[in-house]
Amino acid sequence: MLNGKKILLGITGGIAAYKSAFLIRLFVKEGAEVKVIMTDFAREFISPLTLSTLSKNPVYTGFFNKNTGQWHNHVDLALWSDIFLVAPATANIIAKMAYGIADNYLLTVYLSNKSPVFIAPAMDRDMFSHPATIRAIRVLKKRGHHIIEPSEGELASGLYGKGRMQEPEKILDIIRNFFKTKNDFKDKNVLITAGPTYEHFDPVRFIGNHSSGKMGYALAEEFANRGATVHLVSGPVNITLDNPSVHIYRVISAKQMYDKVIELYPKCDIAILSAAVADYTPVTVANKKIKKNEEKIIIELKKTPDIAAAIGKIKRNNQINVGFALETDNEKQNALKKLKEKNFDFIVLNSLNDKQAGFGYDTNKITIIFPNGQEIPFPLKEKKEVAKDIADQIKKLLPDV
Repeated sequence: MLNGKKILLGITGGIAAYKSAFLIRLFVKEGAEVKVIMTDFAREFISPLTLSTLSKNPVYTGFFNKNTGQWHNHVDLALWSDIFLVAPATANIIAKMAYGIADNYLLTVYLSNKSPVFIAPAMDRDMFSHPATIRAIRVLKKRGHHIIEPSEGELASGLYGKGRMQEPEKILDIIRNFFKTKNDFKDKNVLITAGPTYEHFDPVRFIGNHSSGKMGYALAEEFANRGATVHLVSGPVNITLDNPSVHIYRVISAKQMYDKVIELYPKCDIAILSAAVADYTPVTVANKKIKKNEEKIIIELKKTPDIAAAIGKIKRNNQINVGFALETDNEKQNALKKLKEKNFDFIVLNSLNDKQAGFGYDTNKITIIFPNGQEIPFPLKEKKEVAKDIADQIKKLLPDV
């Protein structure tokens, strides 16, 4: 499964460093090439000679080889890898990775790295639950890094709790699955809408909603990471996304989003409508700012063009359409009605009645509903994890799977 893959393994100073020997052995047995970077503190727990013998490669412990005087180019090593795995990752190294501190060789390589990053935390229970560690891990997750959650058990301190580095076999499964899904959507064109629309009634004021676009952008990144070419039609949001496989088209109004989607849809294989598009827009837009002269003003509204209905009518048999339904009451009934009317292959339901789900949050709680009434509920998760769940369900609908 890992034949020919290049894995850069960073090992930091914790008792769990002994597990890295087993991890290297598993990777090599799977056919991967492994290169190891150790921090000074890691050398107190396991020797470079052991890891060099297992990996069949020299171990990097600093910027210079004191015996040969050779300088280790951190850029070359960073560009070499298919993935960069830090296991074990201490609280110290996690904090420094989060905030760009480069005071050792491992961190310098990390800041030059272009490959996907996996981090396996290992520390005492209270350190893992400390607000500073939680914040640092949240920063790394937002950066798109994969956090391999530690397990619960007896810790080196004698305490019992969450903080044990995940077992090597479990880490191997996670890495295997990453490479397995990396090209799930190769050669597929995926159209995604994200964010709100703003419907102006004068040059400075508009009717809008609280959508942040986080769900749509998480979906765009997930599909791009799994081999797709993504066309992201985005309303006004404060999110940046630097991925060469994601083409972003920025729009303001529902009509602009409609026009761009209709233009792009015929060439797409998958369409995911996660944007919170305004249902109504002002009939007229004032040329100048409306002054606060009257006690009341009346703004006449008209329906916006229905993007989902429009593409549902021209949908080909080999296209997959997925919709979203954000509801406040009669959630499932309303979602199922929308699913059938818009010709979706499935719909993603989330409710404003669920805490920390919906607009503005980094988390979401969804239920996927299919035309036959089948429901798949998911617990509250980070939106990046929700994007994975949605992509996995779409993968099952692909004709060549």
